[in-house]
Amino acid sequence: MRPGSHTNYLAGYPEQLVQNARELIGQGRLAGMLLRKYPHAHQVRTDKALYDYVMRIKQDFLRNAGRLNRVAYDSDLHVVNRALGMHAGVSRIQGSRLKASREIRIASLFRDMPQEFLRMIAVHEIAHFREREHNRAFYQFCTHMEPEYLKLEFEVRTYLSYLAQGGSPLWSGAAGLA
Repeated sequence: MRPGSHTNYLAGYPEQLVQNARELIGQGRLAGMLLRKYPHAHQVRTDKALYDYVMRIKQDFLRNAGRLNRVAYDSDLHVVNRALGMHAGVSRIQGSRLKASREIRIASLFRDMPQEFLRMIAVHEIAHFREREHNRAFYQFCTHMEPEYLKLEFEVRTYLSYLAQGGSPLWSGAAGLA
């Protein structure tokens, strides 16, 4: 995303929180704060490692939710509706059988973020297998899987706002928003 973009990653949050986040970004203090809190990017670098990572979380919380066929980083994902992750269920007819396939795609910019941010987006996408809509039950399930979910989601959105305003990626090799 280019500086000056109109995407508001912080829409829907209380005005005081949004104002504090904007001040941190404007004063150049957000980067230092995030780096102190999350000094390193995670080591889940490949699609196979991402699949294994997401499957461990799914096994802990949604053991009987059906098979997850694919999990992958997607370099084009942030372009489509500003999505950071996507879940999909595809049904196909093969002969006389109906074959269902489920997949999760996570924006490739999460490849170079802290473990906590990756877990937040993974939890979010896994929660969609139980709750399709972003409703109260959805967010309750997210916080059941990751007690710090709401705080992490806000920090990810604040970081994305920082990038959208022209900030440099904070973790080595991080891919900014195009």
